[in-house]
Amino acid sequence: MTKQVQTEDQCLCPSGAFMKQRRMGLNDFIQRLATNSYACKHSEVQSILNFSPPQDPELMNTNPSPPPSPSQQINLGPSSNPSAKPSDFHFLKVIGKGSFGKVLLARHRTDDKFYAVKVLQKKAILKKKEEKHIMSERNVLLKNVKHPFLVGLHYSFQTADKLYFVLDYINGGELFYHLQRERCFLEPRARFYAAEIASALGYLHSLNIVYRDLKPENILLDSQGHIILTDFGLCKENIEPNGTTSTFCGTPEYLAPEVLHKQPYDRTVDWWCLGAVLYEMLYGLPPFYSRNTAEMYDNILNKPLQLKPNISNAARHLLEGLLQKDRTKRLGCTDDFIEIKNHVFFSPINWDDLNAKKITPPFNPNVTGPNDLRHFDPEFTDEPVPSSIGCSPDSALVTASIKEAAEAFVGFSYAPSMDSYL
Repeated sequence: MTKQVQTEDQCLCPSGAFMKQRRMGLNDFIQRLATNSYACKHSEVQSILNFSPPQDPELMNTNPSPPPSPSQQINLGPSSNPSAKPSDFHFLKVIGKGSFGKVLLARHRTDDKFYAVKVLQKKAILKKKEEKHIMSERNVLLKNVKHPFLVGLHYSFQTADKLYFVLDYINGGELFYHLQRERCFLEPRARFYAAEIASALGYLHSLNIVYRDLKPENILLDSQGHIILTDFGLCKENIEPNGTTSTFCGTPEYLAPEVLHKQPYDRTVDWWCLGAVLYEMLYGLPPFYSRNTAEMYDNILNKPLQLKPNISNAARHLLEGLLQKDRTKRLGCTDDFIEIKNHVFFSPINWDDLNAKKITPPFNPNVTGPNDLRHFDPEFTDEPVPSSIGCSPDSALVTASIKEAAEAFVGFSYAPSMDSYL
């Protein structure tokens, strides 16, 4: 790839080919890697194996069958909101999609509030044996309600063939989208975002959760310009301060050396990813990037970190600490978030004010309201809303998998108790 230099601020300018590659997730090296026993089978990796997004015939069915009768509903255990159903919502726009379904902007018919509703196909999840990751995502979402920079789950429910997450609707756009438009950010803006991201990661770590998939596509801006972290499908729960895990998963540009080495890794993997995202915000490309993925992985493992001279010494020192290849020497390896928070790069940040959202964001998305979709990729918003989104297929298509699905998603349905809103 030809790296162009933006003369005014010396940012690297991501080419259209790079952005297209990032968006499509095409990666020959990963395709070969995913054929062996070490590969993570999560949807992020699966999406890399497909040049075009997978089609979803059930969601795209334009002549849906009536919803299943009560006798065909799956009893998934107690829920404080057992009456929730797809017809409660008016589905307005597709605002995202993945391997198992779509995310839609929806307005609740009763209270007229807007939500992002993530609709997942049970059949696809079961086929790829991803039910554990989906349930893990749901478990993590349940713990997010008290942190300002994590997307919140209002409740979840299901039909015979689909799972539904009813989430906060965030319409300031992906950090990826804004980086794509602006190429890179000035240091104060990058510091603000990095601080809010670090706060969110520190909170997850305090719950013994390792995020594992930090990247600009999973970082949203809300309508005021604050960071909101989303997509918890790769989170690993129950990782104690000194605990490790070893699953090979993540996104190629942001994989830490210990993950590539297939060694046990700990929560410091998230601090590596924070360093990679901060580097990209300042320079316009991820560190160690190459269009040739095998070369990029070799760079991550062996190439010294190279920093151009257009950033402050504090930023250089932070990047060197976060992008330390030896995780036992990486910034955050001893006191986790406390080390990050106390770094000189963040000395301008009042962390109490940050978490209280008292610091004015450096960029305002200037959305006019919930219907303002200017910061969403037209690739999604131009797609018609599937008319079957609130329906289930004929009983003959789901009866055979009812028992399997019931066992796989026991306890999925959720609604918070009233006191959780107080």
